[in-house]
Amino acid sequence: MTYYDLAIIGSGSGNSLITPYWDNKKVAIIDGGVFGGTCLNAGCIPTKMFVYPAGLAAAAGQARPLGVDLNLEQVRWQQMRDRIFGRIDAISEAGRRYRDVELDHVTLYQDYARFTGPKTLLTAAGETVEAGQVVIAAGSRAVLPQVPGIDLPQVHTSDSVMRIDALPERVLVVGGGFVAAEFAAVFSGFGARVTQVNRSAPLLKSEDALVSERFTEAAARSWDLRLGWNLAAVEEHGTGVRAVFHVVPGAAAEASTGTMSVDADIVLVAIGRVPNTGSLDPAAAGFDLEPDGRLAVDGYQRVLAGGQPVDGVWALGDISNRFQLKHVANHEARVVAHNLEHPGALRRSDHRFVPAAVFTRPQVASVGLTEQAARAADPAGGAGIATAVQAYGSTAYGWAMEDGEGFVKLVAEKATGRLLGAHIMGHDAATLIQPLIQAMAFGLDVPSMARGQYWIHPALTEVVENALLALDVAG
Repeated sequence: MTYYDLAIIGSGSGNSLITPYWDNKKVAIIDGGVFGGTCLNAGCIPTKMFVYPAGLAAAAGQARPLGVDLNLEQVRWQQMRDRIFGRIDAISEAGRRYRDVELDHVTLYQDYARFTGPKTLLTAAGETVEAGQVVIAAGSRAVLPQVPGIDLPQVHTSDSVMRIDALPERVLVVGGGFVAAEFAAVFSGFGARVTQVNRSAPLLKSEDALVSERFTEAAARSWDLRLGWNLAAVEEHGTGVRAVFHVVPGAAAEASTGTMSVDADIVLVAIGRVPNTGSLDPAAAGFDLEPDGRLAVDGYQRVLAGGQPVDGVWALGDISNRFQLKHVANHEARVVAHNLEHPGALRRSDHRFVPAAVFTRPQVASVGLTEQAARAADPAGGAGIATAVQAYGSTAYGWAMEDGEGFVKLVAEKATGRLLGAHIMGHDAATLIQPLIQAMAFGLDVPSMARGQYWIHPALTEVVENALLALDVAG
């Protein structure tokens, strides 16, 4: 058995915990995956490096109504892929080498491990690790349905689909959440024939109902969208595959036989992600789990056992929070880093105003409560809630874009003017929402935000200003 002052399970956001405070102490990092975690290697960063060029490619179709004829001549997939992963892989390897080779006080176990006690772990190679402080930052993984053919080489998750050798002509996307929406937009933007199949309607169902409805309509205009089907099997067919679906009972699917097939060159399965708790054997350590399998933690990110915090055991990121967002994992890592170094002055994580964005086409961003959630929580039965919807096309910049689908929806408390939620669908939604996040985080009420500053004319941010002015709130 080897003892360490700190053992970190996972090399994503957990990697940032190794501050100068630990220079004269022994630290272990345990990770059997690719160094750097999901966001760097197969998530946020490489996906957006595909999203941007896909948006440029899709602009050819968007320019025609404005009197500009553009043609998409060629997508050099291999060049694009190699540019992206030439950078990503180098960063991952540099991080691995720095921790494993250059830092004398850090030992990297490139292996998976499971708990044998609250602070003891057994690696797959048979080595036992014990630590005074343990941080569990093991992330999440993509879910694969257990259907025949799911292990065919043409079937991918987000872990592998970005590294394929050529741009497929036909892409089948199974799922209706963030990952499915982004990849459907990427491949269709590059000119592939995309079919997206989901078991329920609408898409992006965790968003505000208006956003989900409008995005589903927009997706159906951009690629072949089929709702109300469950994946039943995948089989080889010609040079590609054929996916077989069964109708979801009660769904308004178009096939009276209850069966549908889709031919494609590749299948991307994007039906969700689950925390990597199963492989850690948390039961052996006595750790509590949430109903969805996440590690249970308190507000200070301490892991719970029997409802009480376990001394010296912490968790952060997808393994313990419901958001599955890199900026949340980074926030929690900063909290844990502080708490490790200042045990007498613990800080709590702040999950009040967590924003999210879907880099699809059109882009979607949100923060705070949906209208439905706000009305359900309102003591007045919903009467105390004000909403406003402002179309991009109502502003001068929206006229310039001839935009007919983008909008801002705001949810506020009538009596106080407090902003409760913001939901944007359209061009640069992830950027436009930032001042609304700031207002919520710092307690700026709607009238103060709307009238207490200049708004650049005729910037697209005027759609946010006008939405604020349209809210019927006090002040």
